Amino acid sequence: MKNESQIKELVREKYSEIASQSKQQNLSSCCGATSSCNDDVYHIMADDYSKLEGYVADADLGLGCGLPTEFAQIKEGDVVIDLGSGAGNDAFIARRIAGENGKVIGIDFTEAMIERARTNAEKLGYNNVEFRFGDIEKIPVTATVADVIVSNCVLNLVPNKQKVFSEIFRVLKPGGHFSISDIVLHGEMPSRWKEVAELYAGCVSGAIQKHEYLALIEAAGFKNLKLQKEKPILVPDEILKQYLDEKEIAAYKNGNVSIESITVFAEKPTCEPGGCCC
Repeated sequence: MKNESQIKELVREKYSEIASQSKQQNLSSCCGATSSCNDDVYHIMADDYSKLEGYVADADLGLGCGLPTEFAQIKEGDVVIDLGSGAGNDAFIARRIAGENGKVIGIDFTEAMIERARTNAEKLGYNNVEFRFGDIEKIPVTATVADVIVSNCVLNLVPNKQKVFSEIFRVLKPGGHFSISDIVLHGEMPSRWKEVAELYAGCVSGAIQKHEYLALIEAAGFKNLKLQKEKPILVPDEILKQYLDEKEIAAYKNGNVSIESITVFAEKPTCEPGGCCC
C-alpha cells in the first residue's frame, strides 16, 4: 500500500483526468481515465441528480454516492461549504436552496476540477458561488463560517478522516450541521483490495468500517448524529474479477462483507454560557 502522500497524488491524477471529460465520456469509458468499461468502480455508487432543482448538467460527472443536499436542511441565506466540490454539482444545488442571499464555497484539491467549476459558475452568472483550491484536511476557510457543510463521496478518498472531521467542526458555526454522503464497510475487506491503491480513487479501498466512521464523528465533538440514508453497494463481477481470483470472489460473496453508501447528519453544539465550542 502506498503512503498518504502517494495516495493523495494518485487521487489527484485520476480526478484531473476525469475533470477533462463529460459525464457521458466518463460513463462510456466507465472511469474516465481508462479505456475499458470493466473499470466502472467510479460510477457504481452514483445517484441521479438530474431531477433536482438547480441541477447543472455540465457540473455532473457522475462521481457521487448520494444526494446530501436533499438532506442538508439548507435554508435561505445560509453559508454552505461543499468539501470535494468537483465540477460544482452539489454546490450549484446548494446555491439554489440558499438563494441569492446565501453563499456557497466549494473546496477541491484538484486544480482541473476547480477550473471547470469556476467556468461553470461564470457561465451561469453565479456571483455567490466560490471555488477554492485546498486540501479538506486543512480547509482554506476561517473558523465558524459555515451554517451547513455537505460532501459527496469524498471523505473515503482521504487517508486522515479524523483530521477532516476536526476541520469540519472548526469551520462550522455553533449550532451548524453537516450532511455527508460517503462509503463505509461492514466486515473485513479482501486484503488484495486494500493493497490496490488505485481503488482509493474509486472510493472502495479508502473506505473504513461503518462503526469506526461514526465514532470519528462523535469523537470530533458532534452531537445529534443521524443516519439519513443507507444504501447497499453491489460491486459487479467484472470489477471483482480485476482484483480478486475466483476463490476470493466466492469468499467475498459468501462472507460477511458488504459495502454501503450512507448519508449522515450531525450538529456542532451551540456554545454554553462561559464555554467555548470553537
